[in-house]
Amino acid sequence: MSVPDPSSVRLDGGWTHHDVRANGLRFHAVESGTPSADRPLMLLLHGFGEFWWSWRHQLTALTDAGYRAVAVDLRGYGDTDKPPRGYDGWTLAGDANALIRSLGHGDATLVGHADGGLVCWATATLHPRLVRRIAVIASPHPRALRYRVVRDGGQRRAFLGGFLGNQLPRLAERKLTRRDGEFVADMISAHSGSAWRSSDEFTEVVARNRQAVQIPNVAHCSLEYRRWAFRSQFRPDGSRFMELMNRRLHIPVLALRGAGDDYIRPPVMADSAHYASRYDARLIHDSGHFAHEENPAQVNALLTEFGTVQP
Repeated sequence: MSVPDPSSVRLDGGWTHHDVRANGLRFHAVESGTPSADRPLMLLLHGFGEFWWSWRHQLTALTDAGYRAVAVDLRGYGDTDKPPRGYDGWTLAGDANALIRSLGHGDATLVGHADGGLVCWATATLHPRLVRRIAVIASPHPRALRYRVVRDGGQRRAFLGGFLGNQLPRLAERKLTRRDGEFVADMISAHSGSAWRSSDEFTEVVARNRQAVQIPNVAHCSLEYRRWAFRSQFRPDGSRFMELMNRRLHIPVLALRGAGDDYIRPPVMADSAHYASRYDARLIHDSGHFAHEENPAQVNALLTEFGTVQP
């Protein structure tokens, strides 16, 4: 079987593809409609094992609602550059900060799922002038997650097993890509709701993401996010990052969680309210961990409304 080319993620649809230079890298960006800095920017940041296409339902809906919705392949994913380093919280926040500026905006609403949500929390904390509000999907504040993984047996069992398995160099990369990306298929299936799993769309989602994880260097780069998150807990850089993250945000924060999400449990999302004075938690019905894909109508309605909340 041939190895997928990075350009294979430039899928046709009601959107356009372009490249954006930011923080020393070339990012693959996708948006619906004609790019316009006159519209308020919503920057969409995907999670582990996926790529920009996870926001396909949001791109057109948010653009039709009057926003400039831009989905990107994060550092190391899809058709974005894949440097060997830079998967720490500071650099990832710097990526989002630079993307906002490179897209021609002075501020933005950040929307992130899972690992992309971590980038939202970090950017809002470390670069507050450019972030008007954040919406996170299945993505608790990193300090709340650390606390629950240590103190809460249920969250630890749900989260830590697979997370630790990603720490082994080379073996973890082979695990992600072997048997045509079967790991990604199993991960999505394990953490999604039954209704979505039985749909025709789910079959396409699994196929697209299985292919994308086999793009050269994507497996390694995607795992570097998780390796830094774990290993930094035992190093001075991780302690400094967590100290910096111990600040309460005073911008609007919308926290979404699928009602059937067995990976990110309710207590850790509730704990995240400690880090935001304007924290609005909402449950997404008929969905698991991938709420924005499983129930896009409800998520789109909430994001559209959230974009009008005054910072």
